[in-house]
Amino acid sequence: MSMSVRHRKGHIDVKTRNARIIKQLALCMCAVALFCAGFVVRGNHDLMSRLGIEEPETKAAVQAASADSGEVASRLNEVEGILAKSSLDSYDTDACTSAVLDSFLQSTNDTFTRYYSAGRYSTYVDVTASEDYPGVGVFFSEYNGQAYALDVFEGSSASDAGVLPGDFVVAIDGDRSQEWTSTEVINAVQREAGSTVVITWRRPTSLDASGGDEFTTTLVCTDYTEPNVTAQLQNNVGYIKLRQFTQNADSLVRQAIEELSSQGAQSFVLDLRDNPGGYLNKAVDVASLFVKSGVVVEIDTVDAQTTKQVSGNVATDAPVVVLVNGNTAGSAEVLAAALRDSNRATLVGVNTMGRGSVQVTKPLSFGGALRYTAARYKSPSGYTIDGVGVSPDVVISLREGSSVDNQKEIAIETAGSLVVD
Repeated sequence: MSMSVRHRKGHIDVKTRNARIIKQLALCMCAVALFCAGFVVRGNHDLMSRLGIEEPETKAAVQAASADSGEVASRLNEVEGILAKSSLDSYDTDACTSAVLDSFLQSTNDTFTRYYSAGRYSTYVDVTASEDYPGVGVFFSEYNGQAYALDVFEGSSASDAGVLPGDFVVAIDGDRSQEWTSTEVINAVQREAGSTVVITWRRPTSLDASGGDEFTTTLVCTDYTEPNVTAQLQNNVGYIKLRQFTQNADSLVRQAIEELSSQGAQSFVLDLRDNPGGYLNKAVDVASLFVKSGVVVEIDTVDAQTTKQVSGNVATDAPVVVLVNGNTAGSAEVLAAALRDSNRATLVGVNTMGRGSVQVTKPLSFGGALRYTAARYKSPSGYTIDGVGVSPDVVISLREGSSVDNQKEIAIETAGSLVVD
């Protein structure tokens, strides 16, 4: 429960009032100080562990973080002094903390950075890539920190309600007090089978567009399973669709390559369209199926640059075409860039999303948590993926309103043309 400070002229002890004000502002200052120091002091250990990199903290980094937080704290301390001596205003501690941190985070210009209040964080569970989709039949992704429908499963409650790929989540059960991230949405719709959830959506003209018509749906929750890898042979070209980078993505792609090769595949199309990413190490493992040696990705953090290299366990040396689109993100962009930079693949489609970064969520000592960007990816040739994306060699947009997948057709035709007799 939040606490408020009430001031009544002539009816309150000045020392008591000042003590309360000091306590509340101290909480705000601690929040800001922890935010500043968290980038260096606490965030990198979890990040390095997640990426499989050993990176000790440096004394210089800790001192730099302390200096920055001290400057911010001194400014808040000046305000605290004025309020303690002269203010008759009242304010709510939790609201003060949220307001200070929200404004602070907006100044970073990072749309993925979030402060989660204690109540909001209590429902937060980190989501991992999987073939199982408990919820409403929607495969959610995230764009500029906001959840949207990347895919809607045929025959699902969402499909029956008219939800389309590209629809953004505005509110869940009437709560529109925040911008919903994909993780929060997935957590919110993971309910007992047969229960319902009310979701309000916004339908923009594109992912970048603001506005758009809103509509509300009442959806039935259930469990859905979709194959992560599908494969087919067409004109001696092996076509492989990879939905996301799950823990077994590399073994599934290897199996598909081997089966298609036994059927006579002489080249391959790897379809990464609408792939939101997933485990980075699995993107590296998939790259290893096609590339014999070299760097897959450079990872830049506050005070370190590290690289991930292929394992050399190649599954095929046949020509490869990679299909990408505006929903290709994260680890999928890393793979596409690596295959192109190593001269191992031709990219077909349109520019990718440009989400080449890693977000870490850290609990805070006073309750709640902070999500921030702790690393960014660069391609083997050194160009930044985040905010830029990966551009294809053959630019071809999907023909709207057509029952024919023209991008896939061009990719298969291109793959076939790369075969040397």
